Amino acid sequence: MHKRFKVFGVITALFVLLVLIQGALVSKTGSGEGCGNTWPLCFGEVVPLNPAIETVIEYTHRIVSGLAGFLVIILAFWAWKQLKHVREARFLAILSVFMIILQGLMGAGAVVFGQQPLVMALHFGFSALSLSSVVLLIILSFEDSKKGPRPAAPDNSKGLRKYVLAVLLYCYAVIYTGAFVKHTDSTLACAGFPTCNGKWIPDAFWTVAPQYFHRIFGTIMLILLIILLVWVFRKFGQSRTIKWLSVISVLLVIGQFSSGITIVLSLNQFLEVGMTHAVLVSLLFTCLAYMTMILFRKRSA
Repeated sequence: MHKRFKVFGVITALFVLLVLIQGALVSKTGSGEGCGNTWPLCFGEVVPLNPAIETVIEYTHRIVSGLAGFLVIILAFWAWKQLKHVREARFLAILSVFMIILQGLMGAGAVVFGQQPLVMALHFGFSALSLSSVVLLIILSFEDSKKGPRPAAPDNSKGLRKYVLAVLLYCYAVIYTGAFVKHTDSTLACAGFPTCNGKWIPDAFWTVAPQYFHRIFGTIMLILLIILLVWVFRKFGQSRTIKWLSVISVLLVIGQFSSGITIVLSLNQFLEVGMTHAVLVSLLFTCLAYMTMILFRKRSA
């Protein structure tokens, strides 16, 4: 059931993930102005001649983003028809189209009007929302293909529901603090770890504030997810899907935390680590979004 939809959905999700990875690559390599301040043309050309590496990176990102947007729109219309009986499907279809379009417009605006840190941080945040909405649509198609009830909120899980929703929103805030660090060139503002420039509260505090607060936010995120894991295993261990999602969330945040430390200690020399850092937090947000969706379902869903 939904076989072609699933295959198309997986391909679409991979394209959206590739867009996110390319966006991180554009930021890490400083290629945001690789095509000048013209859009959709590149230095006024449809296909740039003799491009520099920054131009190749930016131009390729534009092409893949356009393809991803086209695929997401098709997937959303398909889901609207194929999964119309699934309560969450139409909301996710609308969200996926809205986010991919808004993401593209903000990227274009950044090219034409300049790379403003706040705008670029929002751009990355919308990329994470776009990925999660597409992945959740695919998950719905897999759930709909199985016999028996879909995963739903366990009994007496009102407190857990509120907690997971709060953690999801907090994770989204952490995404923005990380993106703001990246787009204000604050990645190496704090030398060393766990201290910042050898101190717990560094001198010239406001010059290192984006990096300093991102560290605090990330550490709290790790603690919150460990609490969630313990809570789920102690009180809701019978809910297999929730249990596995809590485990995966902790593994992802540990990977996120470790890659962030590696970036600082290696003086940001490894491009792959920085890109992994961006991907892991987006996957973490998607995992928490799925958990939230399950917990807010009625058991009769």
